[in-house]
Amino acid sequence: MSKDEIEEVASPDVILRFEGRRCVHARNCVLARPDVFVPNAQGEWLHPEHATADEIAALAHACPSGAITYLRRDGKPDERPPLVNTVRVRENGPLVFHGDLRVAGEPPRTRATLCRCGASQQKPFCDGSHTAAGFAATGEPAAQASEPLTARDGELELHPQKNGPLQVTGNLEVVSGTGRTVNRVGETWLCRCGHSRDKPYCDGSHSREGFEAPGEG
Repeated sequence: MSKDEIEEVASPDVILRFEGRRCVHARNCVLARPDVFVPNAQGEWLHPEHATADEIAALAHACPSGAITYLRRDGKPDERPPLVNTVRVRENGPLVFHGDLRVAGEPPRTRATLCRCGASQQKPFCDGSHTAAGFAATGEPAAQASEPLTARDGELELHPQKNGPLQVTGNLEVVSGTGRTVNRVGETWLCRCGHSRDKPYCDGSHSREGFEAPGEG
């Protein structure tokens, strides 16, 4: 199966879906339920029949990249956007979004992990390249003065600018890796080249460094 294809395996209560090209190998799934996500298996490795629909939903919700999704068949609701749109800044790693997301013209999703090191081959999405690239950037940016948002949910548009930053439009709370809210914005531009001196925000370094994102979108 091509990495670009979405694997689907059904049990009586739920359809488990896995999108390999979005996986950042956080390993929450194989560590929590190795009977459902069987590592290093020869052949079939997804086994939703070993868990309840609620347990499958919990596994999906713990997947930061959105590679794991599900469709319930038991009459209960599928995943809904959260009440608060957030982006979590990972130490030496990517930007982890949770919200009512519209990413680069793709269908709506609730979870996405986007590159901020500049090295991913799956831009704007993270593919884990920050590790091999030795990317170093704090996950604890300084807090900025900001007022509480009038609304904290709603559609969040994520538009990668050509060879430039990520433009984010909509209600968003910027959260550190340890869970501190460090900013509240209605629009912001986040660094994707890995060179900004004001990470996670863009400072224009992409122009100086000649950042390119060929084939993006």
